[in-house]
Amino acid sequence: MMKANVVSAHGGPEVLEWRGHETGEPGPGEVLLRHVAVGLNYIDVYFRTGLYAAPNGLPFVPGNEGAGIVEAVGDGVTSLKQGDRVAYAGPIGAYAEMRVISADRLVKVPDSIGLDEAAGMMLKGMTAEYLLRRTFEVKPGDTILFHAAAGGVGLIAGQWAKALGATVIGTVGSKEKAELAAANGYDHLINYRDEDFVERVKDTTGGKGVDVVYDSVGKDTFPGSLDCLRPRGTWASFGQSSGPIDPFNIAILSQKGSLFATRPTLFTYIASRAELEASAAALFDVVGSGTVKIRINQRYPLSDAARAHADLEARKTTGTTVFDV
Repeated sequence: MMKANVVSAHGGPEVLEWRGHETGEPGPGEVLLRHVAVGLNYIDVYFRTGLYAAPNGLPFVPGNEGAGIVEAVGDGVTSLKQGDRVAYAGPIGAYAEMRVISADRLVKVPDSIGLDEAAGMMLKGMTAEYLLRRTFEVKPGDTILFHAAAGGVGLIAGQWAKALGATVIGTVGSKEKAELAAANGYDHLINYRDEDFVERVKDTTGGKGVDVVYDSVGKDTFPGSLDCLRPRGTWASFGQSSGPIDPFNIAILSQKGSLFATRPTLFTYIASRAELEASAAALFDVVGSGTVKIRINQRYPLSDAARAHADLEARKTTGTTVFDV
């Protein structure tokens, strides 16, 4: 019997229980995947605490990102075969040595990209892709603000946005994180612990504001994020690491400059097979060309997921973190 991290009750990192877990056999349209590496993402914390509901309730295996080797294929699967190197972002269930997963959610990993690298970039990298290319299409000359610049999505987005021709402003929580973000495409860094990020953005842009704010922080950066925008600018709220945003009167968007606001999620943007393939192909292209570099800054054994979650929530991690399986 293989092992997995199982959540039987919502709570802190300690609810992640490393124990035996039945995998099952692949059914029609499914494959049995042996993980080589699994990615750590803040959305895993949301599911663990119950902020987001697991699709099938409790108990469940968390994790939305992984890569590995196809061990067996079910009836009707023609796109993959035993031994293929594959990766995915969603559905939930990655914190396991092996899993059964729908074949149409997997993409083949180019030989030029390591499986540990792929495991740490699928969810974060395709998130950066849809934010920068589809939620608000970043163009040469745009100025953007990205909160949590030294995080997993932030470091990818900084490099990618710079390659798209943008001026990239980021917020961080320490001098060390500012240095890391500066090495990954950011032109201007703001330490939110010491500085008022709204005032700094106004100073940096000469009072004009930015074209778009990408915000995964939530409660602590609202409504300040709106005050950083130019008239008719876009606020893309795609996470809430500091807690959910309190309900607000939508009229605030008109009062602050006829602003656009959206709450996107990756899984809507890769819902169809065509969208998944296009997003993954764009990501593999920028990584394969060296335009975006995926640096694995932390590694943990999959059996030590509780410690990894504690470190993530304490903001001790930067960039990409992977579990070795």
